[in-house]
Amino acid sequence: MTNFAIGVDLGGTNLRIAAVHENGLLLEKVTTVARLALGRDQVISDMCDAIRQLATKFKGSSALLGVGVGIPGIIDMETGLLRESPNLPGWSEYPVREDIERRLNAPVILENDANAAALGEKWLGAARDVDDMAILTLGTGVGGGLVLRGRIWHGMTGMAGEFGHITVDPHGPRCKCGNIGCVEMFASATAVVRMARDAIASGQAPQLARAAHSDPEFSAKVVYNLAVQGDQAAREIFRQVGIALGIVVGDLVNDLNLPMYVIGGGVASAWEAFSPSLFEELLRRSMLYAATAPAIQPLHGSGEPTLPLREQPSGAAAGVHSAGSGRKTIVTCAVLGSDAGMYGAARLPMLASDPAWDCEFAEGKRA
Repeated sequence: MTNFAIGVDLGGTNLRIAAVHENGLLLEKVTTVARLALGRDQVISDMCDAIRQLATKFKGSSALLGVGVGIPGIIDMETGLLRESPNLPGWSEYPVREDIERRLNAPVILENDANAAALGEKWLGAARDVDDMAILTLGTGVGGGLVLRGRIWHGMTGMAGEFGHITVDPHGPRCKCGNIGCVEMFASATAVVRMARDAIASGQAPQLARAAHSDPEFSAKVVYNLAVQGDQAAREIFRQVGIALGIVVGDLVNDLNLPMYVIGGGVASAWEAFSPSLFEELLRRSMLYAATAPAIQPLHGSGEPTLPLREQPSGAAAGVHSAGSGRKTIVTCAVLGSDAGMYGAARLPMLASDPAWDCEFAEGKRA
Protein backbone atom coordinates (compact mmCIF):
# COMPACT_ATOMS: atom_id res chain seq x y z
CA MET A 1 0.00 0.00 0.00
CA THR A 2 1.28 3.49 -0.87
CA ASN A 3 1.42 6.37 1.60
CA PHE A 4 0.20 9.94 1.50
CA ALA A 5 0.00 12.92 3.84
CA ILE A 6 -2.18 15.98 4.13
CA GLY A 7 -0.60 19.41 4.16
CA VAL A 8 -2.31 22.62 5.23
CA ASP A 9 -1.13 26.16 4.58
CA LEU A 10 -3.13 28.72 6.53
CA GLY A 11 -2.44 32.31 5.56
CA GLY A 12 -3.95 35.67 6.30
CA THR A 13 -6.00 35.44 3.09
CA ASN A 14 -6.18 31.87 1.81
CA LEU A 15 -6.46 28.36 3.20
CA ARG A 16 -4.83 25.61 1.13
CA ILE A 17 -5.22 21.93 1.95
CA ALA A 18 -3.76 19.11 -0.15
CA ALA A 19 -3.34 15.36 -0.20
CA VAL A 20 0.20 14.62 -1.38
CA HIS A 21 1.71 11.22 -2.24
CA GLU A 22 4.99 10.37 -0.54
CA ASN A 23 6.76 10.71 -3.91
CA GLY A 24 5.58 14.32 -4.18
CA LEU A 25 2.64 13.75 -6.52
CA LEU A 26 -0.26 16.10 -5.77
CA LEU A 27 -3.38 13.97 -5.38
CA GLU A 28 -5.82 16.81 -4.81
CA LYS A 29 -5.79 20.40 -3.57
CA VAL A 30 -8.55 22.44 -1.96
CA THR A 31 -8.16 26.22 -1.90
CA THR A 32 -10.62 28.45 -0.10
CA VAL A 33 -10.76 31.84 1.55
CA ALA A 34 -9.60 31.91 5.16
CA ARG A 35 -12.73 33.35 6.78
CA LEU A 36 -10.88 35.16 9.52
CA ALA A 37 -13.66 37.68 10.06
CA LEU A 38 -15.88 34.83 11.31
CA GLY A 39 -13.40 33.93 14.04
CA ARG A 40 -10.81 31.25 14.59
CA ASP A 41 -13.39 28.60 15.45
CA GLN A 42 -14.88 28.86 11.96
CA VAL A 43 -11.47 28.85 10.27
CA ILE A 44 -10.36 25.70 12.11
CA SER A 45 -13.73 24.08 11.42
CA ASP A 46 -13.35 24.77 7.67
CA MET A 47 -9.83 23.37 7.79
CA CYS A 48 -10.81 20.16 9.57
CA ASP A 49 -13.77 19.58 7.26
CA ALA A 50 -11.46 19.73 4.23
CA ILE A 51 -8.90 17.45 5.91
CA ARG A 52 -11.58 14.83 6.63
CA GLN A 53 -12.87 14.95 3.07
CA LEU A 54 -9.43 14.41 1.55
CA ALA A 55 -8.52 11.72 4.07
CA THR A 56 -11.73 9.80 3.37
CA LYS A 57 -11.27 10.08 -0.39
CA PHE A 58 -7.74 8.65 -0.52
CA LYS A 59 -7.56 6.29 2.45
CA GLY A 60 -9.15 3.46 0.48
CA SER A 61 -6.02 2.82 -1.57
CA SER A 62 -3.33 4.50 0.55
CA ALA A 63 -2.20 4.83 4.15
CA LEU A 64 -2.38 8.26 5.73
CA LEU A 65 0.96 9.21 7.27
CA GLY A 66 -0.36 12.25 9.08
CA VAL A 67 -1.32 15.90 8.87
CA GLY A 68 1.05 18.87 8.77
CA VAL A 69 -0.18 22.43 9.28
CA GLY A 70 1.76 25.58 8.43
CA ILE A 71 0.57 28.73 10.18
CA PRO A 72 1.99 32.26 10.37
CA GLY A 73 3.30 33.54 13.65
CA ILE A 74 5.37 32.65 16.68
CA ILE A 75 4.75 29.03 17.67
CA ASP A 76 5.76 27.18 20.81
CA MET A 77 6.94 24.02 19.09
CA GLU A 78 6.65 21.85 22.22
CA THR A 79 3.10 22.77 23.18
CA GLY A 80 1.66 23.76 19.79
CA LEU A 81 0.61 27.13 21.18
CA LEU A 82 0.39 30.05 18.76
CA ARG A 83 1.97 32.83 20.80
CA GLU A 84 1.34 35.68 18.41
CA SER A 85 0.47 36.23 14.76
CA PRO A 86 0.10 39.69 13.16
CA ASN A 87 -1.78 38.09 10.23
CA LEU A 88 -4.25 36.24 12.47
CA PRO A 89 -5.77 38.86 14.78
CA GLY A 90 -7.35 37.41 17.91
CA TRP A 91 -5.33 34.18 17.77
CA SER A 92 -2.68 35.11 20.36
CA GLU A 93 -1.99 32.44 23.00
CA TYR A 94 -4.25 30.03 21.12
CA PRO A 95 -3.57 26.26 21.55
CA VAL A 96 -4.09 25.69 17.85
CA ARG A 97 -2.50 22.24 17.61
CA GLU A 98 -4.53 20.91 20.54
CA ASP A 99 -7.73 22.27 19.02
CA ILE A 100 -7.10 20.66 15.62
CA GLU A 101 -6.11 17.33 17.18
CA ARG A 102 -9.23 17.32 19.35
CA ARG A 103 -11.48 17.93 16.37
CA LEU A 104 -9.78 15.28 14.22
CA ASN A 105 -8.97 12.82 16.99
CA ALA A 106 -5.56 12.52 15.35
CA PRO A 107 -2.02 13.83 15.89
CA VAL A 108 -0.98 16.94 13.96
CA ILE A 109 2.46 18.45 13.27
CA LEU A 110 2.37 22.24 13.54
CA GLU A 111 4.97 24.45 11.86
CA ASN A 112 5.62 28.10 11.09
CA ASP A 113 4.42 28.80 7.54
CA ALA A 114 7.76 30.14 6.26
CA ASN A 115 9.55 27.09 7.64
CA ALA A 116 7.04 24.92 5.82
CA ALA A 117 7.71 26.85 2.60
CA ALA A 118 11.45 26.28 3.06
CA LEU A 119 10.87 22.55 3.44
CA GLY A 120 8.63 22.51 0.38
CA GLU A 121 11.26 24.17 -1.80
CA LYS A 122 13.89 21.81 -0.39
CA TRP A 123 11.77 18.75 -1.16
CA LEU A 124 10.31 19.55 -4.57
CA GLY A 125 11.44 23.03 -5.57
CA ALA A 126 14.48 25.12 -6.34
CA ALA A 127 16.59 23.57 -3.55
CA ARG A 128 15.83 19.90 -4.20
CA ASP A 129 19.47 19.18 -5.12
CA VAL A 130 21.02 20.68 -1.96
CA ASP A 131 20.86 19.64 1.69
CA ASP A 132 21.22 23.14 3.17
CA MET A 133 19.27 26.24 2.16
CA ALA A 134 17.58 29.40 3.37
CA ILE A 135 14.43 31.04 2.07
CA LEU A 136 12.93 34.50 2.28
CA THR A 137 9.19 34.61 1.60
CA LEU A 138 7.95 37.97 0.34
CA GLY A 139 4.25 38.38 0.97
CA THR A 140 2.17 40.68 3.15
CA GLY A 141 5.25 40.58 5.37
CA VAL A 142 8.64 38.91 4.93
CA GLY A 143 9.17 35.49 6.43
CA GLY A 144 12.13 33.17 6.42
CA GLY A 145 13.15 29.60 6.95
CA LEU A 146 16.32 27.59 7.29
CA VAL A 147 16.89 23.96 6.28
CA LEU A 148 20.06 22.19 7.41
CA ARG A 149 20.85 18.62 6.38
CA GLY A 150 17.39 18.31 4.92
CA ARG A 151 15.54 19.28 8.10
CA ILE A 152 14.05 22.54 9.35
CA TRP A 153 16.36 24.29 11.82
CA HIS A 154 14.19 25.63 14.63
CA GLY A 155 16.73 27.11 17.01
CA MET A 156 16.23 27.28 20.77
CA THR A 157 12.58 28.37 20.81
CA GLY A 158 11.45 27.34 17.36
CA MET A 159 11.80 30.74 15.72
CA ALA A 160 15.12 30.51 13.89
CA GLY A 161 15.00 32.06 10.45
CA GLU A 162 13.12 35.29 11.22
CA PHE A 163 15.01 36.95 8.37
CA GLY A 164 12.24 39.45 7.67
CA HIS A 165 13.18 41.36 10.81
CA ILE A 166 16.85 41.80 10.06
CA THR A 167 17.64 45.53 10.01
CA VAL A 168 18.62 46.91 6.62
CA ASP A 169 18.19 50.61 7.44
CA PRO A 170 18.66 51.72 11.08
CA HIS A 171 16.99 55.04 10.18
CA GLY A 172 14.10 53.49 8.24
CA PRO A 173 10.40 53.17 9.09
CA ARG A 174 9.26 51.39 12.23
CA CYS A 175 8.10 47.80 11.72
CA LYS A 176 5.10 46.20 13.43
CA CYS A 177 7.59 44.04 15.35
CA GLY A 178 8.89 47.17 17.09
CA ASN A 179 12.23 47.30 15.30
CA ILE A 180 13.24 50.06 12.89
CA GLY A 181 14.19 49.45 9.26
CA CYS A 182 13.43 45.74 8.96
CA VAL A 183 13.71 44.22 5.49
CA GLU A 184 9.94 43.63 5.78
CA MET A 185 9.50 47.41 5.55
CA PHE A 186 11.15 47.43 2.12
CA ALA A 187 10.56 44.07 0.43
CA SER A 188 6.99 43.04 1.29
CA ALA A 189 3.84 43.68 -0.72
CA THR A 190 2.74 46.09 2.01
CA ALA A 191 6.05 47.94 1.72
CA VAL A 192 5.75 48.27 -2.06
CA VAL A 193 2.32 49.90 -1.68
CA ARG A 194 3.60 52.18 1.10
CA MET A 195 6.56 53.32 -1.00
CA ALA A 196 4.24 53.88 -3.96
CA ARG A 197 1.93 56.08 -1.88
CA ASP A 198 4.93 58.00 -0.57
CA ALA A 199 6.05 58.59 -4.16
CA ILE A 200 2.55 59.76 -5.08
CA ALA A 201 2.50 62.15 -2.11
CA SER A 202 5.78 63.67 -3.32
CA GLY A 203 4.13 64.65 -6.59
CA GLN A 204 6.83 62.87 -8.61
CA ALA A 205 4.87 59.77 -9.67
CA PRO A 206 2.00 60.77 -12.01
CA GLN A 207 1.41 57.29 -13.44
CA LEU A 208 1.30 55.74 -9.98
CA ALA A 209 -1.10 58.50 -8.91
CA ARG A 210 -3.43 57.76 -11.84
CA ALA A 211 -3.33 54.05 -11.10
CA ALA A 212 -4.06 54.56 -7.40
CA HIS A 213 -6.94 56.92 -8.20
CA SER A 214 -8.55 54.53 -10.71
CA ASP A 215 -8.02 51.29 -8.80
CA PRO A 216 -9.59 51.02 -5.32
CA GLU A 217 -7.53 47.86 -4.76
CA PHE A 218 -4.22 49.49 -5.61
CA SER A 219 -1.65 46.78 -4.94
CA ALA A 220 1.97 45.76 -5.33
CA LYS A 221 1.02 43.98 -8.55
CA VAL A 222 -0.18 47.27 -10.05
CA VAL A 223 3.14 48.88 -9.13
CA TYR A 224 5.01 45.95 -10.68
CA ASN A 225 3.02 46.21 -13.93
CA LEU A 226 3.96 49.87 -14.20
CA ALA A 227 7.61 49.02 -13.51
CA VAL A 228 7.61 46.49 -16.33
CA GLN A 229 6.09 49.12 -18.61
CA GLY A 230 9.01 51.43 -17.82
CA ASP A 231 7.55 53.88 -15.31
CA GLN A 232 10.58 55.32 -13.52
CA ALA A 233 8.91 55.84 -10.14
CA ALA A 234 7.70 52.23 -10.07
CA ARG A 235 11.10 50.97 -11.22
CA GLU A 236 12.76 52.93 -8.40
CA ILE A 237 10.50 51.24 -5.85
CA PHE A 238 11.58 47.80 -7.00
CA ARG A 239 15.19 48.95 -7.07
CA GLN A 240 14.76 49.69 -3.36
CA VAL A 241 13.24 46.23 -2.87
CA GLY A 242 16.30 44.70 -4.51
CA ILE A 243 18.75 46.75 -2.46
CA ALA A 244 17.08 45.68 0.80
CA LEU A 245 17.15 42.05 -0.27
CA GLY A 246 20.77 42.33 -1.40
CA ILE A 247 21.73 43.59 2.06
CA VAL A 248 19.94 40.84 3.95
CA VAL A 249 21.04 38.04 1.60
CA GLY A 250 24.60 39.33 1.87
CA ASP A 251 24.33 39.06 5.64
CA LEU A 252 23.02 35.50 5.34
CA VAL A 253 25.78 34.49 2.94
CA ASN A 254 28.41 35.90 5.28
CA ASP A 255 26.85 34.28 8.35
CA LEU A 256 25.78 30.88 7.02
CA ASN A 257 27.83 30.09 3.88
CA LEU A 258 25.05 27.91 2.46
CA PRO A 259 24.95 26.67 -1.13
CA MET A 260 21.52 28.17 -1.90
CA TYR A 261 19.28 31.09 -0.93
CA VAL A 262 15.75 31.11 -2.34
CA ILE A 263 13.42 34.10 -2.76
CA GLY A 264 9.76 33.07 -2.64
CA GLY A 265 6.30 34.43 -1.85
CA GLY A 266 3.96 36.52 -3.96
CA VAL A 267 6.33 39.47 -4.42
CA ALA A 268 8.91 37.07 -5.91
CA SER A 269 6.81 37.14 -9.10
CA ALA A 270 8.39 40.60 -9.60
CA TRP A 271 11.81 38.90 -9.78
CA GLU A 272 12.85 40.63 -13.00
CA ALA A 273 12.04 44.04 -11.51
CA PHE A 274 14.13 43.75 -8.34
CA SER A 275 16.78 41.08 -9.00
CA PRO A 276 19.30 43.26 -10.90
CA SER A 277 19.67 45.60 -7.90
CA LEU A 278 19.63 42.60 -5.53
CA PHE A 279 22.69 41.09 -7.21
CA GLU A 280 24.43 44.44 -7.58
CA GLU A 281 24.03 45.09 -3.85
CA LEU A 282 24.90 41.52 -2.92
CA LEU A 283 28.22 41.70 -4.76
CA ARG A 284 29.06 44.89 -2.85
CA ARG A 285 27.98 43.56 0.54
CA SER A 286 29.48 40.09 0.62
CA MET A 287 33.09 39.29 -0.19
CA LEU A 288 32.17 35.62 0.27
CA TYR A 289 29.45 35.85 -2.37
CA ALA A 290 31.76 37.68 -4.75
CA ALA A 291 34.28 34.86 -4.36
CA THR A 292 31.74 32.07 -4.95
CA ALA A 293 29.21 33.67 -7.31
CA PRO A 294 28.43 31.97 -10.61
CA ALA A 295 29.65 33.75 -13.73
CA ILE A 296 27.51 36.77 -14.59
CA GLN A 297 25.29 36.54 -17.67
CA PRO A 298 26.10 39.34 -20.17
CA LEU A 299 23.61 42.18 -19.90
CA HIS A 300 22.00 44.43 -22.49
CA GLY A 301 22.59 48.13 -22.20
CA SER A 302 19.15 48.39 -20.60
CA GLY A 303 20.43 46.43 -17.62
CA GLU A 304 18.19 43.47 -18.37
CA PRO A 305 19.61 39.92 -18.71
CA THR A 306 20.15 38.50 -22.18
CA LEU A 307 17.39 35.94 -21.51
CA PRO A 308 14.15 36.65 -19.68
CA LEU A 309 14.82 35.61 -16.10
CA ARG A 310 12.16 32.91 -16.12
CA GLU A 311 13.92 31.31 -19.08
CA GLN A 312 17.28 30.97 -17.37
CA PRO A 313 18.69 27.42 -17.24
CA SER A 314 17.51 25.28 -14.33
CA GLY A 315 19.23 26.21 -11.08
CA ALA A 316 20.40 29.57 -12.39
CA ALA A 317 19.96 32.73 -10.43
CA ALA A 318 18.64 35.90 -11.99
CA GLY A 319 21.19 37.03 -14.52
CA VAL A 320 23.73 34.42 -13.46
CA HIS A 321 24.55 30.81 -14.28
CA SER A 322 27.07 28.23 -13.18
CA ALA A 323 30.41 28.38 -14.91
CA GLY A 324 33.82 26.94 -14.23
CA SER A 325 34.79 24.68 -11.36
CA GLY A 326 34.35 24.99 -7.63
CA ARG A 327 31.32 25.26 -5.39
CA LYS A 328 29.00 28.17 -6.10
CA THR A 329 26.64 30.23 -3.99
CA ILE A 330 23.27 30.25 -5.74
CA VAL A 331 20.62 32.88 -5.11
CA THR A 332 17.48 32.07 -7.05
CA CYS A 333 13.74 32.41 -7.29
CA ALA A 334 11.40 29.82 -5.78
CA VAL A 335 9.61 27.52 -8.20
CA LEU A 336 6.64 26.21 -6.19
CA GLY A 337 4.99 29.61 -5.81
CA SER A 338 2.16 29.82 -3.32
CA ASP A 339 2.07 26.02 -2.97
CA ALA A 340 5.48 25.75 -1.28
CA GLY A 341 4.06 25.91 2.25
CA MET A 342 1.39 23.36 1.46
CA TYR A 343 3.91 20.86 0.10
CA GLY A 344 6.25 21.50 3.02
CA ALA A 345 3.44 20.92 5.52
CA ALA A 346 2.63 17.60 3.84
CA ARG A 347 6.29 16.64 4.02
CA LEU A 348 6.38 17.04 7.82
CA PRO A 349 4.60 13.74 8.65
CA MET A 350 6.73 11.95 6.09
CA LEU A 351 9.88 12.99 7.96
CA ALA A 352 8.47 12.16 11.38
CA SER A 353 10.12 9.27 13.18
CA ASP A 354 6.81 7.70 14.17
CA PRO A 355 5.57 4.81 12.02
CA ALA A 356 2.68 5.40 9.64
CA TRP A 357 -0.69 5.71 11.32
CA ASP A 358 -4.11 5.39 9.73
CA CYS A 359 -6.65 6.79 12.15
CA GLU A 360 -10.36 7.21 11.86
CA PHE A 361 -10.94 10.95 12.06
CA ALA A 362 -13.62 12.13 14.41
CA GLU A 363 -16.79 13.44 12.85
CA GLY A 364 -16.98 17.19 12.59
CA LYS A 365 -17.36 18.66 16.06
CA ARG A 366 -17.11 22.10 17.54
CA ALA A 367 -14.42 22.37 20.20
